[in-house]
Amino acid sequence: MQTQKKGTPWKPIAIVAICLLLIVSTLYGLGVGYKQPAPESTEPSSEQTVVPQDALSLWTDGAEAKKELSSYIEAVTKEGSKDFIPEEDRIAVFDLDGTLACETDPCYFDHCIYYHRVIEDENYKDKATDFEKEVAAEVKQFMDTGVSAPDSMTRHGKAVASAFSGLTPEEFVDYCAEYAKTPSPGYNNLTRAEAFYKPMLQVVDYLKANGFTVYVVSGTDRFIVRGLVKASPLDLPSQQLIGSDESLVAPDQGDTDGLEYEFDENDQLVMGGEFLVKNLDMNKVTVIQQEIGKQPVLAFGNSGSDFSMAQYALNGNKYNAKAFMLCCDDTVRENGNPEKAAKMVKSCEENGFTAISMKDDWKTIYGDNVTRK
Repeated sequence: MQTQKKGTPWKPIAIVAICLLLIVSTLYGLGVGYKQPAPESTEPSSEQTVVPQDALSLWTDGAEAKKELSSYIEAVTKEGSKDFIPEEDRIAVFDLDGTLACETDPCYFDHCIYYHRVIEDENYKDKATDFEKEVAAEVKQFMDTGVSAPDSMTRHGKAVASAFSGLTPEEFVDYCAEYAKTPSPGYNNLTRAEAFYKPMLQVVDYLKANGFTVYVVSGTDRFIVRGLVKASPLDLPSQQLIGSDESLVAPDQGDTDGLEYEFDENDQLVMGGEFLVKNLDMNKVTVIQQEIGKQPVLAFGNSGSDFSMAQYALNGNKYNAKAFMLCCDDTVRENGNPEKAAKMVKSCEENGFTAISMKDDWKTIYGDNVTRK
């Protein structure tokens, strides 16, 4: 008799089907196989310029420098514009003292911290050399009278290198950051680290939001710049902070040339005590090419020592470039110098720079709660 074939078992098939259904449902819930619409981004793209009135709210509405900068940023960031600049070439360079931060309280930050190190620091003043004390006296003369000693920049550079010799770079930066937290002598409700021009901080943020890479190119020692910025509201990484240079060595290296000495697992890097270069005037142009490797399209400064950097941005540039110079004409909210400011305005007219009036172009400098003593 022929045996009847059994039908296909339904229970295993049902179980498999249910499992498959559960897997598909789970994957759908996770978005696999289905591309949900991306939420609308609130971040500006390379084709979207930040609205100037929001970005530069601390600038007065009628400020010509604000209008010029805003129009420039709009032109160079809009694809299809004849002035469009690719993001990788949007390089902006800023001086520090008098351009981003207070220059005269009572003088440069690097002069003040040097004087503190040699004359006031209980942990160092008894170790200071005669040369360091001589330069400290010259710094005090400059603080009190505004008169510089002969060859003061080179002597000060050498003295800074000497006074901080032996510290690791991290120790040096932290020392400067701690000193920056001390009160500003000439102002109420302000520390040295807070003494950055708020309208210029807006410019930095405005440029960064529009695809610019921003560098500080200062005459101040590189590690002092790093320490000051570390404690400040200026948001830039250390590799974008350029300044005057001193030597770095291994503690046991002595006078051995770096080509003859091998850094090993027991070594650390320390300040070598030798002053190398003061980063002013033409030296700013040189270091920009050495460290950035591109011609900037924007330059911001406040004195004649920044003119070479500004001209480097403007001259022979394949892109439309601009240079802006701050004029220290505010004697109420800042230690202004109208005579010096007037000379800067004239220099801007002669050189094709755009003048920025601290008095007329800014609604505030350090904040409304900050006043001069």
